[in-house]
Amino acid sequence: MLFSIHYTTEYRYAKPVADNLNALRVRPATTTTQRCDEFHVRIDPESRLGRHADYFGTEVIEFGVSTPHSSLTIDVRARVVTTAPGDPPDPAWSSLETAAYQEAAGEFLLATIAEPHNGSVVELFELGELATPLAAVDTLCTLIPDRFEYRRGVTYVGSTVEDLIRAGGGVCQDFVHLALILLRRRGIAARYVSGYLFASPPDGGFDSVEVDTHAWLEVLLPDGGERGEPVWVGVDPTNRTRAGEQYVKIGHGRRYDDVPPIKGVYRGGAPAELSASVVMTRLDPATSARA
Repeated sequence: MLFSIHYTTEYRYAKPVADNLNALRVRPATTTTQRCDEFHVRIDPESRLGRHADYFGTEVIEFGVSTPHSSLTIDVRARVVTTAPGDPPDPAWSSLETAAYQEAAGEFLLATIAEPHNGSVVELFELGELATPLAAVDTLCTLIPDRFEYRRGVTYVGSTVEDLIRAGGGVCQDFVHLALILLRRRGIAARYVSGYLFASPPDGGFDSVEVDTHAWLEVLLPDGGERGEPVWVGVDPTNRTRAGEQYVKIGHGRRYDDVPPIKGVYRGGAPAELSASVVMTRLDPATSARA
């Protein structure tokens, strides 16, 4: 599929601020199923941009506005081509114990997300009784939305899995963090993914839709590559599905903190009012893109 993406963020400050330093993670990644053909960033007030890849390979764009200003606008445009991934491998549980798998998994097997102290996570789901790791992953993508309601406003960007359990609901970030804990506990390497999901309403064939930044995860399954090496497979517990060509990946990490779309600081005591939007346009309208 071919997408045009227009991402805009605007901050308005009650009083002028200065030394506004920011780091953006907004460039679509290049993967085996995705290619970014065009990418442009415009900052107002104008600023010189610096670029580097972070530890996980996500492009980071840094800029600073030193002079006093009352607003900051970030305008990002991209054109991305995606293709549908192949069928995932379905290996036995024993394949997770090989040295090759452990080496490829690295830090994505580590417990890097805070768990509730009362053991409530363990009581939620038992994945070990399922036939294969893939069966466990697919089942978890159904169990989480069955157990928790997708509900805005009950959690926030800094919420924990314990907050999700207490509220009985949350958003995509919360669902992914819970899934990461459970999969890693069972020895399945998993990582947090940030990006966009093109979701055209089922009752209409809209080719341009406003979307939010979306979160899903990728799990590492053995024996899926051309030479039998492990491969990463995208799954979305919010939408009960595997990630397909309607997903546009920005980057990945151990948890949300590793791939925030924007992170920054400024000098001044004035509060900031934020407005943001992402518009995805499908440029090959003959292709169905229902989510």
